[in-house]
Amino acid sequence: AMRILGMAALMAVVGVVVALVLFRWLMRSTSRSKLHSTVPPNAMTIGFFHPYCNAGGGGERVLWCAVRELQARFKHVHCVVYTGDVDASGEDILRSATRRFGVTCDTARTHFLFLRRRGLVEASSWPRFTLAGQSIGSIALGLEAAGLFIPDVFLDTMGYAFVLPLFWLVGSHIGCYVHYPTISVDMIQRVQDRKASYNNDASVAASAHRTSAKLLYYRVFAWLYGWAGSFSQQIMVNSSWTRGHIDTLWRKQGSTKIVFPPCDTAAFCALPLKRQPASCGGRLVVSVAQFRPEKDHALQIKAFGKLLKECPDMQKGPDRVRLVLIGGCRNDGDRSRVAALEQLAADLGLLKGHASSPLEAGDWDIAFMLNIEFSELLTLLGCAIAGLHTMRDEHFGIGVVEFLAAGAIAIAHDSAGPKLDIVVPNSQGRPTGLLASCEDTYAVALRKVLEMSETDRLRIATDARESVAERFSETAFGKGFLDSVAPLLLNATR
Repeated sequence: AMRILGMAALMAVVGVVVALVLFRWLMRSTSRSKLHSTVPPNAMTIGFFHPYCNAGGGGERVLWCAVRELQARFKHVHCVVYTGDVDASGEDILRSATRRFGVTCDTARTHFLFLRRRGLVEASSWPRFTLAGQSIGSIALGLEAAGLFIPDVFLDTMGYAFVLPLFWLVGSHIGCYVHYPTISVDMIQRVQDRKASYNNDASVAASAHRTSAKLLYYRVFAWLYGWAGSFSQQIMVNSSWTRGHIDTLWRKQGSTKIVFPPCDTAAFCALPLKRQPASCGGRLVVSVAQFRPEKDHALQIKAFGKLLKECPDMQKGPDRVRLVLIGGCRNDGDRSRVAALEQLAADLGLLKGHASSPLEAGDWDIAFMLNIEFSELLTLLGCAIAGLHTMRDEHFGIGVVEFLAAGAIAIAHDSAGPKLDIVVPNSQGRPTGLLASCEDTYAVALRKVLEMSETDRLRIATDARESVAERFSETAFGKGFLDSVAPLLLNATR
């Protein structure tokens, strides 16, 4: 009986190996012809898995800067972008990248393969077990991508770790740029502590049985996520916080390198450190963030309301303080959140201003500026005394970098990227901004900034700008990115 079981096990292993070999042969034999007419046979191909390459966010700036740097350094490299943006042509996408980010790529060496099943990775497609559902969807999307073309080097730049084993299996050299972990130790801890948050519904937190079930789900998923990530041969992350979680979950300490994302520090550093007068009069406190639940705009409004309640003189006169919330509003969900925030402001007695550009003078405390142009953002940041950031465990925080570069004193959440990498003392040990964590500490920080002398404000603003101007520049990103992917390119030529 034991001999029969042993033979059965051996046959099963052999069957799996044969199936994998056949799968690899089939994928490679059917994929290479898709771009044969446009990619020279001696070219090296680098595939970027970025299903939302036309979204216009910080992740897309990373993508296009990476493509540009590779093409500038290696003339034989052709970049292939796997995207689900089927409503735009490749030419439209490249023009959009130039318009939004000022990044121009070589059109002859940038190719697009359009994926038709992107809906499988939408959160809305998986109302329950969202993490697992989106990961299964990413595997299906990865199979579609591999069926179109198999590159020499494959880079995931959107965080779909479960695609990595698939492209490793079909023979690509694997790398990735991780903006944030799909699951983190912090997420698991919040469930274990039964704390309600954007990733842990209050009904789950209130139930011991549901908490235990969710903990089991999260821990199994975390193990599978780590297994998938371990297939990456070169791992780039955007912050110290992200590296800590990836090292823990993927168990590849020593293979992870921090490559800070490219920020347009030059445009913000060109603004005068001395604040420009606001068109509406008074002093501006600004927030720059998409209207998503995790950004916690409600905390900003509550802290601002508390400040004005404790300091009523700041609500009147030529030095009155106003809060301007700037952010992208993408869909009905975002619009409903803005409406809820407007109601919260009204409940706190804050007067709403008209969201015009330029901002109008008048008797108002708070304004919401949605989907504004970059030029408008520059104008507002050139006037702002302070910049508010309230997202807990923000993996990096490009908005915070923009505050520091623009000369607005940053008041950021005391966690993750802003705490570990951005709002840190300079080389002389002087502060470059303030950190806070709750309504009370944000109100105290706001009052401190608004009451400090112009000399003290300028000293912090100067130190802050100097600390970010080069560290988070596109030049620094380019060097770090090329250093990280060079081993993959070297291995691919052997």
